[in-house]
Amino acid sequence: MTPASPLGPLRSLGPAPLEDGTRTAAVPGLELRELECFLVLSEELHFGRTGERLYVSQSRVSQLLRALESRIGARLVDRTSRRVCLTPLGEEFRTSLRPAYDALRASVESARTAARGIEGRLTIGFQGTADDRIMRAIDAFHARHPRCETEITEIPLCDPFGALRSGAVDVAVTLLPVAEPDLTLGPVFSAQQQTLALSVRHPLASRAGLTAEDLAGVPLIAPAAPAPAYWREAHAPGATPAGRPIPAGPSVSTLQEGLTLAAAGRGGMLLCRPTADYHGRRDITFLPVSGLPDSVLGLVHHTARETARIRAFRMTVAAVTGTTEAREAPNATDNAMNAVDAAEAAIARKATGPRKQPAQ
Repeated sequence: MTPASPLGPLRSLGPAPLEDGTRTAAVPGLELRELECFLVLSEELHFGRTGERLYVSQSRVSQLLRALESRIGARLVDRTSRRVCLTPLGEEFRTSLRPAYDALRASVESARTAARGIEGRLTIGFQGTADDRIMRAIDAFHARHPRCETEITEIPLCDPFGALRSGAVDVAVTLLPVAEPDLTLGPVFSAQQQTLALSVRHPLASRAGLTAEDLAGVPLIAPAAPAPAYWREAHAPGATPAGRPIPAGPSVSTLQEGLTLAAAGRGGMLLCRPTADYHGRRDITFLPVSGLPDSVLGLVHHTARETARIRAFRMTVAAVTGTTEAREAPNATDNAMNAVDAAEAAIARKATGPRKQPAQ
C-alpha cells in the first residue's frame, strides 16, 4: 500500500522555474503527486478508495490522472460505470514506475533518518536464550540510539525464519546454518562448543565428556518442522562423522519441551555451551561433545525489508561483540555451509532407508 505524500514538499520532477517565473521547456513537468495517484489507483482500481487513501476528493483523483495521461500522451486507465482497469500501456507503465518510485521514497526516507537519527521501534527475535552477548549488544544500541525502542521476543525452536518472513520481528538471532535466498546473514557470534543434554539417570551421565561417535547410542531430540530439513539435520544429525547412524528421538517445537524430554530420559539434545549454562537444572547433565562442528549464532534479517534501524543494530552487534559480517568471517560462514552440505548429504542417505525410531 502506497502511503500518502511520502516525499513531502518535493512535488515536481519537471523543469525548474526561471527568474522571470517561466519554466524551461526541455521536458514536460512531472508531478510526483500524479505518479503517486496513479500507483494507488492501479492497486485499488476504484477512484473513491484511491481518494480516501490520498486524502483527496474523487474529482481530484480524476484531475491528477488526466494530467498524467496528458503528459504521456495516451490513456493509462479505462474507466466505465462498472469497472476501472489499466490499459496495456498502463500495466507496462506501472511495472516500470513502481521500482523507481520506491527507490525515490527510500532515498528520501534514508536522508530523513540520517538527519534526525535512528528512531522508531526495532523488534529483535532470539532462539532459546537471550544471553549476555545479545543483551550487551541491545544495551549498546540503546545508548547509541536512545530514540529507538526495542522489543525482544522468543522465536520458536522449530521455526527459526518464520517470524522474519511474517514481519513479526525485524531481526533474529538464530542458530546457523542459514541458507535462505530471501534472508541476509549479518554478523556472526563467536563459535561455541556443543554439549549434550542428558538425564542424570542416563548411563553416559557420569562421563566427563563425549565424542561425536558416542552419539550413535543416544536418540537425539530434534527441532520439528517447519524448520528447514537441512537446519533440523544440522542440529540433530542422523549419523556420526564416521557414518554410524544416530537414532531419532522425539521432535519438539520449543527448547523447554526438548529439555523436559531429555530430563525424562527420552533422548539427548545438542545445545551450545552458553545455552546449557543458562538452563542448568538438577535433573539434567550437560556433557561437552568433541568432534562436532561448533554452534554459531548469527544476526539475520529479511533482505527486502532492510531499514536504517536494522543497519544500525547490525553495526552495533558487530562492534560490541567483536564479531564481523558473515561475508568477512570465512571460518564461521564456511562452517555453516559445510553444515548445510553435511545435512543435505544425510537427508539424501535417509531417503534410501528409514531412520529407525527407538522402542519406547
